[in-house]
Amino acid sequence: MNKNDLFNVLSERILRLEIEPGSALDEATLSAEFGLSRTPLREVLQRLSGAGFVTIEPNRGAAVSSMNLDTMRNFFQTAPMIYAAVARLAAEGATPRKITLLKDIQHGFRKAVQTAAPRDMAVLNHQFHETTGDMAGNPYLTPSLKRLLIDHTRMSQTFYAARDTVEQGQIATASDQHDAMIEAFEQRAPARAVELTLEHWALSRDRMERFVRPDPLPIHPEGDMRNAV
Repeated sequence: MNKNDLFNVLSERILRLEIEPGSALDEATLSAEFGLSRTPLREVLQRLSGAGFVTIEPNRGAAVSSMNLDTMRNFFQTAPMIYAAVARLAAEGATPRKITLLKDIQHGFRKAVQTAAPRDMAVLNHQFHETTGDMAGNPYLTPSLKRLLIDHTRMSQTFYAARDTVEQGQIATASDQHDAMIEAFEQRAPARAVELTLEHWALSRDRMERFVRPDPLPIHPEGDMRNAV
């Protein structure tokens, strides 16, 4: 396996939560699994670190980027601002080629919705918004969006794992919003694109919070926490 392929494999495993946040990435294990020597493997890990998938600390090696409290706080504060700015610029800079690509991704997304495949939906949603970022074409916003999408994609699997008909309806609404966003980009309607994007964000926000706030909360092993001081 070459370095580009390994980067793609590991990044997708991270996005799909096949490798959990905070997990150590053992070089010897990865080298044996993928048949890559230590030097090119470390180059891949450095590239993953630069993209935000991995953190590398001296004397501790590489680990999948965590989803700790500070990360989540920053995510929920920052996401709507970045998504809104990207949507506005994407509507202003839309091209037929990018619109076609968005439609292709959306076609795949709808198929994933029909087959109730949460991980596929999360990854295709990632591709949809990453392509929107490419269409915006802003060198300052693009790195922030790409980093944001790593955590969004990992958390969004909570949203896409529908537990009842209400949640299934929310996923269908999210898919419809994708179509409406594409239409706003085609019409070069920045205000409408921003409005739809913020509605899209709000739809999934509360359920994504379940990623860090399980429902129901686990029982404390030492007793009822309601009595804790």
